[in-house]
Amino acid sequence: MQEQWRWFSVASEVAAIIQEQAFDDLDAPVERVSGAEVPAPYARNLEVAAFPSEQQIADAVRRVLYRPVGGV
Repeated sequence: MQEQWRWFSVASEVAAIIQEQAFDDLDAPVERVSGAEVPAPYARNLEVAAFPSEQQIADAVRRVLYRPVGGV
């Protein structure tokens, strides 16, 4: 999880290296959860909308574990 943009960040580079170097060892593709492609907001309500939520992170974890998204 990162608050930066999906592209051109440290996390995207790490994800690319993992995908390239450990592809055969992965059980699922690398999943990136990142902030919206907008300038960093200052207002709290815009921060909530722009940055990843706990639900988005949990959904990504469920996808890579092949569990139903939205389920318990």
